[in-house]
Order: sequence, then structure tokens, then C-alpha cells
Amino acid sequence: MNNSRIFLLIVSFIVFLLLQILVLKNLVLFGTAFCFLYVLYILLLPIEIKTVPTLIIAFVLGMGIDLFYDTLGVHTASILAVAFVRRRWIKMITPRGGYDDDLQPSVLNMGFGWFFTYSIPLILLHHIFFFYIDNLGTGLFLFVVQKIVASAIFVFIMSIIVQLLFYRRRRGI
Repeated sequence: MNNSRIFLLIVSFIVFLLLQILVLKNLVLFGTAFCFLYVLYILLLPIEIKTVPTLIIAFVLGMGIDLFYDTLGVHTASILAVAFVRRRWIKMITPRGGYDDDLQPSVLNMGFGWFFTYSIPLILLHHIFFFYIDNLGTGLFLFVVQKIVASAIFVFIMSIIVQLLFYRRRRGI
């Protein structure tokens, strides 16, 4: 990975962190759909990045979010689950020919169908972990399921919009 790609990864990390903390923290639709767009940063990391560096990046991102949300590690645990499963999930949905290692798994590079198959399970995993830990022991099962589904749909739609507005079709970030 060259220096310009590393620089762009660092800048996009800071942008996603600040966007989540300053803008999206209070964005909730109908009291159930939360916008945790920072998950998109982990999803858009290049395919070549291995699991351990992804876990380190996810830990720093989650701790940064938790620091400003006062959630005591809930975001960190949730995003670490996504980072841990991400590489295995990519291997499961890889076609016979494989992918270029430096390819960014985005809608523009891979297509809507592939990105849907790739991102929805990971976004759902994040939201299941987050809302399960957040509502542990409250007995509000149906309300938690409603939050998981509504938030996952909201984050997926927002991730498509962000990619169409701010990303270009290219090989890396």
C-alpha cells in the first residue's frame, strides 16, 4: 500500500469519526432508526487489509465513538464484531476468479447487488450486537428487533447515498 492510499485512509477515518460524532449523533428517525454510518468505513477498507489491522482500526474507531457517546464500549464491541467477520465474509462471497487485492469493496466498483450481499449481513451483525448489548436485560425484544431492522435499513440507504455522492469509481480509497 503506497503512502497516498495510507494518507487517504487516515483522512477518511477522521472524516467518518467527526461526521458520526458531530452530525449523526442526534440523527434518529421516528425514535427507532439510528444512523451509525461509521460502520461504512470498515466496510470500505480495501480487500487486501488483513483481519488484525482491521481489528486495530475498528478498535480505535469504536473507542473514539464511545468516548463521545458515553456508551462504555458498546460501539467498540459492535464494530469489532464486524471487523472480525469481514474478511471471512468476503472470502465466502468471492467468485472463482477472485478480486484484485487493492480493490475497494464499494457500490461503484462492485455493483449494487454485490454490495447489498456484502454489507447487509455485516450491518445487521453490528446492529444486533449494539442493540443487544445496549438493551441487555430490559425485556423489550420486539422494540429491539424494530430498532435493529430500521437502523440497518437506514444505514444501508445512507451508505449508498454517501458512496454515490463522495466516492469515485477507482481501485483504492
